[in-house]
Amino acid sequence: MTGKKIIAFLTLVMVLGLQAVTTLDARQIDDISCSEAIVLLVPCVPFLTGLGQPTPSTSCCEGAQNLNQKADTTQVRRDVCECLKGASMKFGVNPDKTKQLPQLCNISLSFTLDPNIDCNT
Repeated sequence: MTGKKIIAFLTLVMVLGLQAVTTLDARQIDDISCSEAIVLLVPCVPFLTGLGQPTPSTSCCEGAQNLNQKADTTQVRRDVCECLKGASMKFGVNPDKTKQLPQLCNISLSFTLDPNIDCNT
């Protein structure tokens, strides 16, 4: 199997796994559900896990920017934070890649993305 096929296969496995996880946790996050938040970031999986290119794809950045726009209140941001924090721990997201994503996608955040973040602050 070539490198691209392996990445495509792993991405598919992760998407199916994310779908299974979010089916169990499909609570509505105000205007965006947990599963919708994760789906927006699916193109980021290869970058966030370190299996893809050293920079996020255009579709990854578009999804991250879209999610940032939809999470427009403090409560929605807290809910999205909890949702993505749980998903990132289950799927082996690289914390260093997570911290790099906002800058690489030109997203301005008032906090650092970190798996140990307290989503209530």
